[in-house]
Amino acid sequence: MKRSEIRKAQMRAAAYFERAHIALTPKEIQSIEVADFGLNDLEHTGLELITYVNTDRVCAKEMVLFPGQTCPQHRHPTVNGRPGKEETFRCRMGTVYVYVSGPAAAAPATQPPKGVYDVFHEIILTPGMQYTLLPDTWHWFQAGPEGAVVSEFSTHSTDENDIFLDPAIRRIPEIEEDER
Repeated sequence: MKRSEIRKAQMRAAAYFERAHIALTPKEIQSIEVADFGLNDLEHTGLELITYVNTDRVCAKEMVLFPGQTCPQHRHPTVNGRPGKEETFRCRMGTVYVYVSGPAAAAPATQPPKGVYDVFHEIILTPGMQYTLLPDTWHWFQAGPEGAVVSEFSTHSTDENDIFLDPAIRRIPEIEEDER
């Protein structure tokens, strides 16, 4: 992604955080991570997030999903003998649809964008609701039509080790400088 696209997405995400009454400092706004997963289709597949803390034991993040935006299917594996990340998602604003293994929803509320997905057990989170994922659980999530703000509380996060079902995905964003 171009740096100008990232900056635009950061400002858009900051507006969502403000609507959800989540206060961020100017420095935090500038450090919002914009992940397009290497697919260059941020409107459909992507995630905007800020990490408050990530110690050896705990991690806390805030995430924005723009309307219909999807975080693609992935899992958090064991790394160096340490169990993968256990995480709890708490919806703060909007609706987020979380998909995990289990009986598929007969009439799912959403459809994944182009890509590889194979878990369709649907959990619907609205403000104040939360769901906990155990380590190494395949999952993906998508915002409803109004977008969503989600808090994540977890054990130590090693995003660079996440395993995605779609082999085309790259978790760590690549920034391309704008031409002058």
